[in-house]
Amino acid sequence: MRRLIFIRVIRESLVFAIDALRVNVVRTILSLLGITIGIFCVISVFTVFDSIERNFKKSLAEVGSNVLFIQKWPWQMGGDYAWWKYMKRPQPKLDELTEIKNRSNASDVSAYYIAVNKSVQYADNSVSGAIIVAVSQDYYRLTVFDIEHGRYFSQQESQMGRNVAIIGYDIAQNLFGQNDPIGHDVKIAGLKVEVIGVFKKVGDNMFGNSTDNQVLVPALYGRNFINFDGDVESCLMVKAKPGVTNTELSDELRGIMRSIRKLKPQAEDNFAINETSIISKGFDSIFAVISMVGWVIGGFSLLVGGFGIANIMFVSVKERTTIIGIKKSMGAKRSVILLEFLFESIFLSVMGGIIGLFIIFIGTLVASHAFSMPLVLTQKNIILGISISSIIGLVSGFIPAWNASRLDPVEAMRSTF
Repeated sequence: MRRLIFIRVIRESLVFAIDALRVNVVRTILSLLGITIGIFCVISVFTVFDSIERNFKKSLAEVGSNVLFIQKWPWQMGGDYAWWKYMKRPQPKLDELTEIKNRSNASDVSAYYIAVNKSVQYADNSVSGAIIVAVSQDYYRLTVFDIEHGRYFSQQESQMGRNVAIIGYDIAQNLFGQNDPIGHDVKIAGLKVEVIGVFKKVGDNMFGNSTDNQVLVPALYGRNFINFDGDVESCLMVKAKPGVTNTELSDELRGIMRSIRKLKPQAEDNFAINETSIISKGFDSIFAVISMVGWVIGGFSLLVGGFGIANIMFVSVKERTTIIGIKKSMGAKRSVILLEFLFESIFLSVMGGIIGLFIIFIGTLVASHAFSMPLVLTQKNIILGISISSIIGLVSGFIPAWNASRLDPVEAMRSTF
């Protein structure tokens, strides 16, 4: 019996809410506009936030959380950055990688890479500003990339410094069009290099890097056109063994590097050991600020929307005072009247929230086609938007519903609106 009463109350609440929309379309839309804008502000911020975070984590996953980077420059988010001190540091060297392999007990895999911008030519076609990355053999074990055609260089090709290369998808398209580049020679800095592989097209990641415009060559061959002893940015990548923490590996690498570079005990490190957690922690603080801004902006709109819902409900109670009196005189309980108006308030508020979510959904489709980073309105954010709308409707409609439930039936039936 109670279930039937509950269902009837919900049905009547929906009927009255829809009737309010039908009879007073402009008034209702203007009142719901605050909820719509508020949900749009809050959930759109979270949608962008989640999409950036998802792509950010995907980009970090390409190198793994257990990989450390020995470099000249430290990664740092915010605070003072002593660049004048760091710029005097030497770049990591290829022979330092050999020493790390020989001395380290905590590392599993390590590699060297150095990158420069050069033009790549084939016949009459050329690509300027291509990123030429010279790497040691184990580089492929420390980062994630897919070779669509061809293969990675062999151990012998790396050790001998053979003139072989893996080229990016965009470079292959610009130089060879629809023709197969495998086995053909391209020129880098006037030197011939045989193409043995083509990367799969991936687009730009969060850090603006992409294999689409890269050329990968063995490190020893890269010496022919890259000054390894100059100021070109280079890096040593070291991955920890299973069960070894980044802290343990970092401590060991710090001791090895200080020994290699013959630093005195009181001397500062002239190298930096970076890890992806430095970036993720920095972005977490940025995301927190963005999230707070979204709540503040959306909060004001939701507050206005709450007053709008309350206004609709006060008017609705006034218009239906006589009906309320008749219902109470026929035995309707206060709780039934209270729930009826609360459900109506929640329904109207949720409707405004759904409109806001629909606008966000359309926006994600447009943005995903316009930009390389896909935006997705997740189920979590949909549930959050509807939940916020429901709470606003519950809070905003409570006082009008309470007033309706407390009306005296005799006085209510005498009322004429």
